Amino acid sequence: MTDNLNADPAELAKFSELAHRWWDLDSEFRPLHEINPLRLEWIESQAPLTGRRVLDVGCGGGILADSMARRGAEVLGIDLASKALKVAQLHALEAGTRGVKYREVSAEALAAEAPASFDVVTCMEMLEHVPDPASVVQACADLVKPGGWVFFSTINRNAKAFFLAIVGAEYVLGMLPRGTHEYRKLIRPSELAAHCRAAKLEVGPMRGMAYNPVTRRYWLNADTAVNYLVATRKPAVTA
Repeated sequence: MTDNLNADPAELAKFSELAHRWWDLDSEFRPLHEINPLRLEWIESQAPLTGRRVLDVGCGGGILADSMARRGAEVLGIDLASKALKVAQLHALEAGTRGVKYREVSAEALAAEAPASFDVVTCMEMLEHVPDPASVVQACADLVKPGGWVFFSTINRNAKAFFLAIVGAEYVLGMLPRGTHEYRKLIRPSELAAHCRAAKLEVGPMRGMAYNPVTRRYWLNADTAVNYLVATRKPAVTA
């Protein structure tokens, strides 16, 4: 199924095997639950979500999509991992979350089907798992309305990121399963910014994310050496 899609079958299989644990707060997905409030508040500080039509690309089990719907957005979460989507759908039913739907489709296919359909597009912790991140960035740009916002988050590619995000998080602290990230797939901020500009997105605020393993606290700062978030905007149509 993935022969002509911008997806890595091994990556899809990896996350599908863990799908049933997406909403287990003590599972491999605990870090995503812990950083989600930071991501959510940062997104809302740039683009208030109430009443907006929002797309979450690479939504997985729906952690961010569900929380954005609870902030009053009409959310569509898309992914190519069918098991994760089923978990997301089940959680929405059990939690009674309104305003969120899920669909198994690639960003590129949806962009061809429904261009300029969303006020806000989010693509968090996903670009480092696909063969062609520039293609996803372009699809996100095509999917957002003129004047709308596109938010990305990923991991830098340098020695510090290797030791903290891969060696530290996966092999020393055991925060993530070993093999979650491949160093060669990590993306430097300059590379992501270039992809965004090529897609005609204006690059805005960029923030880093830090973690203290002793206090187990996350916070945003100006250091983008490891995990980082980028806010971009599609230029509004001018008369």
